[in-house]
Parts: sequence; C-alpha cells; structure tokens
Amino acid sequence: MSPTNEEWFARARRVIPGGVDSPVRSFAAVGGTPYTVVSGQGAFVEDVEGRRYLDFVQSYGASLLGHAHPAVVAALREAVARGTTFGAPTPGEVRLAELMTTRVPGLEQVRFVSSGTEAVMSAVRLARGVTGRRRVVKFDGCYHGHSDALLVAGGSGVAQLGLPGSAGVTAGAVADTVVGTYNQVPELDESVAAVLVEPVAANMNLVAPDPGFLPGLRAACDHVGALLIFDEVITGFRLDWAGASAHYGVTPDLWCYGKVIGGGLPIGAFGGRADVLEALAPEGPVYQAGTLSGNPVATAAGSTVLETVAPADYQDLGGRVARFAAGLEEAVASAGLVARAPVVGPLLGLYLSREPFDLPTSFAGVRALADNGLYRPFFHALLDRGVALAPGAYEILFVSLAHEETLLDSALTAVAEAARVAATAS
Repeated sequence: MSPTNEEWFARARRVIPGGVDSPVRSFAAVGGTPYTVVSGQGAFVEDVEGRRYLDFVQSYGASLLGHAHPAVVAALREAVARGTTFGAPTPGEVRLAELMTTRVPGLEQVRFVSSGTEAVMSAVRLARGVTGRRRVVKFDGCYHGHSDALLVAGGSGVAQLGLPGSAGVTAGAVADTVVGTYNQVPELDESVAAVLVEPVAANMNLVAPDPGFLPGLRAACDHVGALLIFDEVITGFRLDWAGASAHYGVTPDLWCYGKVIGGGLPIGAFGGRADVLEALAPEGPVYQAGTLSGNPVATAAGSTVLETVAPADYQDLGGRVARFAAGLEEAVASAGLVARAPVVGPLLGLYLSREPFDLPTSFAGVRALADNGLYRPFFHALLDRGVALAPGAYEILFVSLAHEETLLDSALTAVAEAARVAATAS
C-alpha cells in the first residue's frame, strides 16, 4: 500500500522546514494536510493516494497549456538529450529572447535568470544603477518575490501567513523602500529610482488597475526621471499575447517575467530598452549573473509555449473564464452567500462574503474579505469534491487552455455544494 498524504507530509517535515519548499504549500492558511502531487495531465493533477483533482493552481499560472502538454514534453525530451546545462551561451536562450522581444512593443533586450524573485531583484538593481538613485516605490499587497528590500507589505504567502514582512530583514534593507496604496498614484521626487508595480495585482487575490492608475504612474515617473518597472511574472504572456503592457497600452522602462516563459520549468527574465540594458555587465557597471541563467531545457519549454499559443487562444480563454466567473457567482449565491469573481482577460479572482460588497481596489479591502473565515471551509469542501484551488484566499484561480468548457461546468456543481458547507460553518 502506498503512503498517504499524511505520511508523505510527516516524512517531508523531518527533512524539509515545515515540510514544504514554499510556505503557501503548507496549508497553514487553510488548515489540514497538503496533498502531495505525483503527476499532472492537462487540467488535472493526481496525488500519492491516487486522487484526481481538477487543478486551478496550475503552478500559480506557469502552466498556460495545462500540465504535461505533448508539445512541451517533446521539446523537453529533445533538449534533455542534448544536455541540461553548460554554463555557456546556447541557441535556445537567443530564440526565446527573440520571441519575447518580437512580441512585446518596447521590449528590446532581455536577460534570463532562474526565478521571478531574481528578475525583480535584478531589475531594481539595474534601475538604481542607471539612475544613480536609491529609493524604490512599491504598493501594499503586491508580492515581488522574497528579496529583502521588497518583502515589506507583500501579498500572496506573506499575507496568508499574517506576516508584515520577514524576520531576518533588517531595517536598513527596507529603508529605501517606499510603500504606496495600489490604484493611487504616489507623489515622487528625484530620490526615486523606480516605481515597481504589478500591472494587474494578482498576489492579493485579483485587483484590476483603475483606468488612470498605470498611465498616471508612467507620467509620474517621466516627470521626475524615475524608471517604471512592470512585474509581469504572472501577467506576462498569460493576460494577453503580449502581456499587460500591450493590454493597457502603457509601456514601462523595465519588465520582469517568469511563469509562462518557462513552460513549467524554473526561469525568469527582466528586460527593457537597449539603452537601459546596456548598463548590465559585461558592457556596463551593474553586475548580475547566474550559472543556470538561460538554461537550455527551460528555454526550450518556454519557446514551445510561446510558439504554440496564438492571439485567438487568449480571446477564447478570456471568454471561457468570463462565463465561468458568472457561473461561480451564481453557484455561490445558490447557497445564500455572496461571491464576486473579477476577471481581467484570462485572470480570475474570487471573493466570498455573507453580505453584498464592492470589489476591492486596494489591499485593505482585500484583507477584510480574505480574513472573513469563509475561504477555509469552502476550500476544503471543494478539495473533498476533487476541485483544487490555491490554499489561501489571497491567490487567484488559474484556468489553463486545457480547462475545457465541460470541465468548468462540472466544477460549478462542486462549487455550489462547497458554498453550502461554508455557509453553515461557524
């Protein structure tokens, strides 16, 4: 008999801190024991007990095509057969960079790294090096990875664990970080090197930018000579064929990418105008490096994803998600609760309440809804019915191209039942 999820988690806790390699996976925000995944196919994952779940986590957005897409698997087999890492330039990184820069207006060069955290950390360093300034503005509830200077007022797992930041981050590390309120354009001065923003806030559930917010940030940065950085680790090539900058018609100075460009493998990238990127070593004075950066296996997977999807796929997925969002709200309402499922393109949020409410526009509003006690019983009731959401109310739902209409329709029955469970929970 194979070990259970409980047995695997107990085994993991003996050798891995907290039993997980990323805190949100621990179920600390929802209680209970996490399921341990052994495989995934399309819209589904399977755990060590053989239970199958309709998966709305999708590696937090990395699996745009769904798990183990045949084209990605074939590309990986071919790439692995040639070798997995060389510490030298490879054709694959050039091809992926060409795909990205061809697709995104204003993105002239990219530098690959191994994670979204590295991408943002490096972009901030570059912005400081180019401007000669020290201060960086971020927004409450936006998560930009776990580098010291940016953990302050972060969303996602930081918010779910109730942490204001992190032990081990000194006051000096965040002294040059200024925190603003999402959807409010801050006043800047000439000490600001960069404004860092998620163009769609997707790490505090889903908060869309107000119509004037992103253009206002662009104008404010131009006024004082600061750089505008879009953290598109989630939105890049998932929100739109060319990402959030094209979707909203606002061009930043620097972009940060992850998730989709790795096709399910670890990767990140930052890029922008060539005159900014030329400040990077070896051509310029801003140092950044990584032995596994531009990894040939990850770039092969990422290139395959970008070559496989077309603009029409995003339109189709966005329509599918919009219909599913309406169904979610109706299913929850059938249990006497109130749900709002905001949609931005293919991105989907979900807020639960016992009373009618307006969609939040900043982190303060999100927190009130996320902490009302409804998500925990709703999450577990769905999991018991074979539907897996992220284990925390600050995350969004990721619908892949493998989530066909019939699968989404089937999930709504489970949603209605889970909402009835949550409605009666104390």
